[in-house]
Amino acid sequence: MTEQNTGHGPGGAADAPDADDNRRQVLYWRLLARLFDHEEQPALESASLAVVEDIGLPPALLDPGASVGSVVQRHPELAAEFDGLMTPEPEEDGGRDRAAEVRRAALASKVLLNVFASGSGTVTAEQLARWQSDAEWFERALGCRPGELRGGRGGAGRAAAGGGTGVGPTGTGVGGPLPDLSRLIPAIGPELGSIEAGLVKRMHLREVLADPALAARLTPSMSLIEQLLRDKDNLSGVALANAKALIRRYVDEVTEVLRTQVEKSTVGELDRSVPPKRVFRNLDIDRTIWKNLTNWDPEGERLYVDRLYYRHTSRKTTPQRLIVVVDQSGSMVDSMVNCTILASIFAGLPKVDVHLIAYDTQALDLTPWAHDPFETLLRTKLGGGTDGTVAMALAQPKIAEPRNTVVVWISDFYEWRQQELFDSMAAVHRSGAKFIPVGSVTSSGRGSVNPWFRERFKDLGAPVISGHIKKLVHELKTFLT
Repeated sequence: MTEQNTGHGPGGAADAPDADDNRRQVLYWRLLARLFDHEEQPALESASLAVVEDIGLPPALLDPGASVGSVVQRHPELAAEFDGLMTPEPEEDGGRDRAAEVRRAALASKVLLNVFASGSGTVTAEQLARWQSDAEWFERALGCRPGELRGGRGGAGRAAAGGGTGVGPTGTGVGGPLPDLSRLIPAIGPELGSIEAGLVKRMHLREVLADPALAARLTPSMSLIEQLLRDKDNLSGVALANAKALIRRYVDEVTEVLRTQVEKSTVGELDRSVPPKRVFRNLDIDRTIWKNLTNWDPEGERLYVDRLYYRHTSRKTTPQRLIVVVDQSGSMVDSMVNCTILASIFAGLPKVDVHLIAYDTQALDLTPWAHDPFETLLRTKLGGGTDGTVAMALAQPKIAEPRNTVVVWISDFYEWRQQELFDSMAAVHRSGAKFIPVGSVTSSGRGSVNPWFRERFKDLGAPVISGHIKKLVHELKTFLT
């Protein structure tokens, strides 16, 4: 590595653009080497250290063992630079700011390495918590809220245009400016979830749960909840208590997010057939003045009011029956968790009668616990095969008034007796009930649907909903309000 590579030596001012390009190249080559070859490259490490020190950034950025959070804690001024780091930068009138690009490359390399170079071997609770913290900083760098891309508690998904299938630092070549990674958000979210799931599987989870100090370090996530639900029958004592506490925390956090979405979507139209309550808080002052303007007395400068006008606040609500049938086989864990929570929220709405059925090769009526997603999840048994006909046998008798019923069926529809099941679903649809087939109810939107069912649902006039849980909330809104 020559002195020019890091910007040292004579001719610094004149060679500044080339020096900055070389500095950025050094950082990117180190990033690629670390991502694809875990062996340290001494020349790249020493050159990168020189670059980082030259541009006034802390050497801790190059320490694989230091989390982004710990670096920011020691250097709080960097927090603002990480926010939106990988979103598009407006180009200055004078062209590219190469020095700023070098700084962004150094910060981006830190985030990308900490998230995507997850290593191998056993993972401790502390290491998982550190990765989850780094993943939140990565989401912030993409302009998202923490937890948003991993299908966690971050709230509504961010709309993103374009596509892509990979994550990398290059866009216009290894030495080019940092690309806009935000356009890859649809691909990045599932990838982050996959990495997190891998870390959880590498943990000795039972030993961690048996130690209250270690269990307290765990941050609830969909991957962790899946493992806990799969293993809950093998836990006891302190380990089981800690597992239940983690499930409860996750359920409460997701419930808060989904309840906000439901409350925004399920407000009925004003019912003007119901007279407004004649109380002061409903008094429409502006309308009252406008309607009585003909009674204005110019001499006395007084307005005489013949009639008071009030605002309508009563909203139209119709008693509805919501039947949620959810596949609890191994491929549908995310949907099982989200739908039990969603069902509990709708169960708390006035005049909505919610029924919940879970199935694999056997069906289980969870309606008595539909109001409590925590208790519902503890009664599920994930895994096994799939036979939707047993669930249909429980669901059909619940359809007492078809035109007043909506049936939401959540599955990937890879069924054993597919023709028999589809025929019964078509019969439900033709009866006048609203039938909504859902391929996935996740926050990331990733999930596959049996193409045989997809085509037949489309021909039936009930296309499969796949994607973010907000799509299902919107569909239910149109029926329940």
